[in-house]
Amino acid sequence: MTPATSKNLASKVAAGFVVVIIAATFFSLGIWQLNRAAALKASLVTATTIDEKTVALDSIATVNTSLTPTALNRMVKVSGHYVADFKAPGQVDSSGKLADWEVGLLQVATNEGVLVVRGLWAERLLNPDIEQSMVIDILGQLHAHQDGDRADNSAGVISRLDSAVIVGITDLDLFDGYIVARSETHNGAEIVRTRLTAEKLTSRIPGFYWQHLSYVVIWWLMAAVVLYLPFYRRKVDL
Repeated sequence: MTPATSKNLASKVAAGFVVVIIAATFFSLGIWQLNRAAALKASLVTATTIDEKTVALDSIATVNTSLTPTALNRMVKVSGHYVADFKAPGQVDSSGKLADWEVGLLQVATNEGVLVVRGLWAERLLNPDIEQSMVIDILGQLHAHQDGDRADNSAGVISRLDSAVIVGITDLDLFDGYIVARSETHNGAEIVRTRLTAEKLTSRIPGFYWQHLSYVVIWWLMAAVVLYLPFYRRKVDL
């Protein structure tokens, strides 16, 4: 084998090695995007799953701090007394029914508070013997705060279920999100109300999922192109 032939062979081997490395890199990037898509889809399933195990509110949430994903949809228990009552217009329940809701600000301990959806605004006078000074035990589901306004803020009215809209009218340190009460009891006696369920979130897979899958196709297509180029060049040379 002449030096020229040996040099040419080494050059081809080096070129082939580079092609394989580049193609493997593109393929690995495709695998990474595929894993990202799978992780995103799995997180959506987790987010819509309700853990029925009841825990104390302060064990999964902290005042003045955003709720963590693991706290969403959890069943919580908390005790306190109501210090304010608000009308939340234009709310939609899980069956799609539109109504005005009654939302109470429950004071917890000495300086903490959380919003509690108690029931329909039209039924707010069903229990006239319940006073704000009474200690109420709440069992309900914890939800993330709403982002979009359903009405205008005014005296006794909140635009959305979000503690951020009442920070200016209370000195309490507030929990993020709100609780939809499944039951309210005082000294073991049930407070009778029509209990509500929060609006169902759509389970549609967001655009980011499909974007990840499109990147998988792009990266793997580029890997195929890189592997094909040497053979194409050989055909052209012939």
